[in-house]
Amino acid sequence: MQFFPATEYQPHCAQLFEDYKTKIKQLIPFAIVEHIGSSAIPNAISKGDLDIYIEVPAQQFLDAIKELQQLNFKEKLDTLRTHELCMLQSQAHDVALQIVMTGSEFQNFLTFRDQLRRHPELVQQYNQLKQSCSGTSPEQYRQIKALFIQNVLNPHPAYK
Repeated sequence: MQFFPATEYQPHCAQLFEDYKTKIKQLIPFAIVEHIGSSAIPNAISKGDLDIYIEVPAQQFLDAIKELQQLNFKEKLDTLRTHELCMLQSQAHDVALQIVMTGSEFQNFLTFRDQLRRHPELVQQYNQLKQSCSGTSPEQYRQIKALFIQNVLNPHPAYK
């Protein structure tokens, strides 16, 4: 797994996000569209991909997924899928859409991003974790990363 410094991928991801946000808002004007993932966190290293958070009300969830597929996205099958979360993967770019139901636990995508934006020391730890995963399988990397995310979202009471 290869990681890139923020200066090499974040400007491109920021522009790509703005382009997609415009298209998404045209299809689903009521959606909350946020830039998430490493590309949204200053100084975070990354594989160079873009993650976009799209929050919609429960009654619009399935329709939003269908609408977004018009932008050349397909549902990613080898990842968590619930009645409150669906990941779509671009067929053209290294872009993932995280469609999240309003009020669900998956709003924690924003919480995690905001925690790292507020705490540069967490970004440093996150970068070190990623670099330590350089020869691991994608599954191992996801497991290790998930533990870090869980610890950021639910810190030990002594550290709150």
